[in-house]
Amino acid sequence: MTTSSSRTTFTTPQRKTTSMCQHQPPCPSADSTDREAAQLVAHHPEQGWSLLCNGVLLFEDTGELLPDGQVIAPHRPLGTPRVTAAA
Repeated sequence: MTTSSSRTTFTTPQRKTTSMCQHQPPCPSADSTDREAAQLVAHHPEQGWSLLCNGVLLFEDTGELLPDGQVIAPHRPLGTPRVTAAA
């Protein structure tokens, strides 16, 4: 704890992440490659994000924020469907 003037600031060590999942069988952990298969805890499509039970924030653009702060870049499919116009 540090005090300067009338303000008090608490410093905490890095947060420890614990799994929120209580499903049986348990959902994939945030460290696993299939982490997106975890169950939804909160879903806010109007804001473009969802919280999974393993603590992963999943964004509408397919990007992710892991509980440890690691950012996973969006990973949309590379192929785009071809549109052909009728003559």
